Amino acid sequence: MLVSISLNHPHSHYTNLDVIQGKVSLRVPSPSNVSSIVVKLEGESRTRLLTAIRPDRPDRQRPVLEVHKILYKTQVVWPANQILEQVLANSKATYTLNAGSYEYPFQFKLPLNNACQPMNSLSTNVQFSNMALEVARTPTRHVKQTLPPSLNGFPGEAEIRYYVKVTVNRPQFFKENPRSLANFTFLPIEPPRQHADGEAYARRTHQFLENVPGVASGKKKSFFDRKDSSGGIPTSPTVGTPPRVSVDARLPNPAVLTCAKDLPLKIIVKNMSERTKNLYLQMLQIELVGYTKVQAHEVQRTESNSWIVASFSNMAIPLGSPSDPVGTEVPINPEYWSDKPLPNTVAPTFQTCNLSRFYELEVRVGLGYGSYEHGKDQLVVLPLRLPVKVFSGIAPPKALLEATVTGEAGKINPPTGSTLSPPSNAQPPHTPVDAPSFSGSNAFPPMQGAPHPDAPYDDAPPSYEDAIGQDLPPVDGYRGSYQPPPVPEDAPRFSDEKRR
Repeated sequence: MLVSISLNHPHSHYTNLDVIQGKVSLRVPSPSNVSSIVVKLEGESRTRLLTAIRPDRPDRQRPVLEVHKILYKTQVVWPANQILEQVLANSKATYTLNAGSYEYPFQFKLPLNNACQPMNSLSTNVQFSNMALEVARTPTRHVKQTLPPSLNGFPGEAEIRYYVKVTVNRPQFFKENPRSLANFTFLPIEPPRQHADGEAYARRTHQFLENVPGVASGKKKSFFDRKDSSGGIPTSPTVGTPPRVSVDARLPNPAVLTCAKDLPLKIIVKNMSERTKNLYLQMLQIELVGYTKVQAHEVQRTESNSWIVASFSNMAIPLGSPSDPVGTEVPINPEYWSDKPLPNTVAPTFQTCNLSRFYELEVRVGLGYGSYEHGKDQLVVLPLRLPVKVFSGIAPPKALLEATVTGEAGKINPPTGSTLSPPSNAQPPHTPVDAPSFSGSNAFPPMQGAPHPDAPYDDAPPSYEDAIGQDLPPVDGYRGSYQPPPVPEDAPRFSDEKRR
């Protein structure tokens, strides 16, 4: 008996409210007894970390495994018109399938928010690593958020995967139940955006030296060179306040970047004092730094990744003129980073029960003062860092936003004051570089039955958005581009990937 499963792929990836359709193909070489054929839509968030080294056993570290079933839906495709509870209640029922080929269509609708199963199956919680048995304890901490994106890049340590699986249940204990699995990529819709209110920025200032011995003139000062009465560099009509500049990296507030889209970035150099020499842009690098917080019960670890958006060196681009008045702002040409979107391997900001991802945008600006000749200039590299959120670019359907605000769909009224806007502790306008990042939920806020993040929510009723989302059509519009990097064949993996 051979079974396979195939998905219709109208898009390169799926998102919330999409309908996943496909078919199960079953080939029966000879009459066989079958109890049921069940198709499951599943999403898993898995983490595996090693505990700290014990002084009494420095040669061994105990692995800790945590598994969350963030998505779990079932459909019985045979016998027809039955639900899983009926199949389980009649687990001893047996049906005979004659020899031949069969096809069974199925479909699921992807919800908005995750819903962890309180208990995972034995096959999920148990795995073997190097012939050692590892068992995942039942997690007690759950977070109600929008379904997270597919994630890999941390082989054997952390992953989020989505798949559809079919199981042909056979009544004979000694016969294996045929299975087949089809993975798919998931990219969530983004939370509602807040209207831009000012700018979030990072700023650095730097003070150059007007006359530097051995730099401006190319010759070192000797002991016999004339000094002023204070013993310093001789004064001259051209020596006044040392030249000082500031560099800003600015983004619309809230600071949000979009997957596979250009950066809405502005970089501005400002004269803070008079100067007598040329100021020029020598180097520019824009880098997105991602931090993935991995948690496996009591063990935590933060991994970092980076993506270079733009990198230039030896530019020697003049910035303004020495005759510019104090306070003059000179913007750096945005052509250096335009048409350079974020790579499609960047996952949007998310938080789920045992994994989360957040970002910083680092802009490094190299400024030169004085001569263009290498070794005779004053060169400084000013790093600027902005906490940012990355959105998927898939806008929520208008019907969902309207229904959530008005409460008309499903006849469920949201609590007074509930909106889809980010919380009141969002990042204020003109945020300095050392200010904390703005906070806010990546989910459509649950309107009812919302648990505390640190408490389990067994049997919690569906959120308001999930209730109305079942009646909304799939997203019809821009879907972004997302392609998680492939895992190398020789990389360590969670052991059940090949067994399922």
